[in-house]
Amino acid sequence: MAQRAVRKSATHIVPAGNLIFATRVGVGKVVVTKIDVAISQDGTGIIIDPKEVDPTFLAYQLRTESVQRFVTQNKRGATIQGITRPSLQQVDVVIPPFTEQQRIAYVLSTVQAAIEQQERLIKLTRELKSALMHKLFTEGLQGEKQKMTEIGLVPESWEIKSFEQFTILQRGKDLTKDNFKNGRVPVAGSNGIIGYHDVAFVKAPGVTVGRSGSVGKVTFYDQEFWAHNTSLYVKDFHGNDPRFAAYYLEVLDLGRFKTGASVPTLDRNSFKHLPIAVPSKDEQIEIGNNLSVVDKKIEITYGRKAKLEELFRTLLHQLMTGQTRVNEIDLPGFVNEKRG
Repeated sequence: MAQRAVRKSATHIVPAGNLIFATRVGVGKVVVTKIDVAISQDGTGIIIDPKEVDPTFLAYQLRTESVQRFVTQNKRGATIQGITRPSLQQVDVVIPPFTEQQRIAYVLSTVQAAIEQQERLIKLTRELKSALMHKLFTEGLQGEKQKMTEIGLVPESWEIKSFEQFTILQRGKDLTKDNFKNGRVPVAGSNGIIGYHDVAFVKAPGVTVGRSGSVGKVTFYDQEFWAHNTSLYVKDFHGNDPRFAAYYLEVLDLGRFKTGASVPTLDRNSFKHLPIAVPSKDEQIEIGNNLSVVDKKIEITYGRKAKLEELFRTLLHQLMTGQTRVNEIDLPGFVNEKRG
């Protein structure tokens, strides 16, 4: 049967085991309280009957597309838009039997936990990559002695060169969205691919650095592409390994050289004389291969996370609308809880 989502609301203290719904800042977000919580005007408390409604189930119900669409359509306000408590009280939700609520909450929580696990793995792997990059670009792979240079200690065999002796960056070419033509050639913007075209002017492998927008963002391409004018592309690698060059440009953090207050841009002339330490081509390739393994792991984990997020969206919609019944899903480890 359909019931109102809010039987009672709290304006000050929300007891543990109930819900807080964001009505202004972050409007539409909902959390279950684990402790008694004092709230401001940016949220409203939803007080439930614990014998009739499972709080986690109701939290997921309030995250469904239909409820979020209702919230969006009923937002009001000039500077900060939000939904009023009376409007929120008009939300109808479908409340199945209590045990079924628990089982639905269990399914969705299990998938959500898996998503969070992938997020933690991505964070840890990125931290590993950052530490590995620091070690490789300061100590190298050969375990050789270090020498003192104008930029500090570097491996003995590495050469000190200016940035422009390592790579030459060139500004990309303008191409408006209206001029994109059907094709499979990536258009490389400051933050990655922004569309596709039928003509390329940069050969693969290639590297871009964000010039405006995502200033300093480095992207490696293993296929020919069109470099957009919001990016700089490596015009000449000077015989260096392109993948290694991409990682090195990332380590150098070129975004720190951006200029301009309202629209920051990257001026390649500001760092072309920057001294850097460069290893041999063989060591460059080996360093690039080591870091590529870590990047591949990150890519795979992102793929798993995306699939789990799609599964969550599908289950949220189907379970909350009854298109799929929870008893059709295998739930190992689930223990039916009796209504208290």
